[in-house]
Amino acid sequence: MTSLPSGRRAGKGSLSAAASRRVERPAPLRQAVYDALLELIINRTLAPGQHLVEAELAEYLGVSRQPVREALQRLQTDGWVDLRPAQGAFVHTPTEDEADQLLAVRSVLETYSAKLAAEHATSSDVKLLKSLQKKGEEALVTANVERLVKANADLHAAIAAIGRNKVLSEMIGLVDRRVRWYYTPIARPRSGDSWKEHAELVAAIADGDVERAGEVMHRHAEQTRITYHDRKTTEGN
Repeated sequence: MTSLPSGRRAGKGSLSAAASRRVERPAPLRQAVYDALLELIINRTLAPGQHLVEAELAEYLGVSRQPVREALQRLQTDGWVDLRPAQGAFVHTPTEDEADQLLAVRSVLETYSAKLAAEHATSSDVKLLKSLQKKGEEALVTANVERLVKANADLHAAIAAIGRNKVLSEMIGLVDRRVRWYYTPIARPRSGDSWKEHAELVAAIADGDVERAGEVMHRHAEQTRITYHDRKTTEGN
């Protein structure tokens, strides 16, 4: 078992498979390091508030410290990392207000996205959504957080693409990474209801029912926002 950055011990499926997770060289190095660190933050392998040590991250990724330093500076600019004078870099801890603002915007964007999907969906689009729904239900059986988060993101991305509005899809894509970040800690308690709501949403889109699709998506997104804010009460019990 390998050591996590800042002395944490790696569990199975976290930073234990360093060799298999090393950055691929064909990609521009600074971008590859940025993407690798960002994904570790999003899936909470690097947890909110965790101290990020350049040397440890560089060793883990199999690169020099310079691209790690550059990635941390960029992550700080993008709001994922806090750089504290004389202390170093730390994974940003999102405030309740930050999460509320982003999840509220997500609700607006995806409600419109669902309406467009119901308006434009073809039979092949519906087949795709049903396939993604099945994958989500299979992930629900395993209770695997990584699979649940990915299945959730894949279904929402497909709905956005089916709407045939490129600008809307791009805007949803911009918030997707933070949505996954917020969704990860509530994936298990939320997913049972979430995939029932997804099934209802897919049915509305398949029926071409624009208003019902919008209503279901709005209720679905709002429930995720509420569950995120309620998680502290659940964690404290």
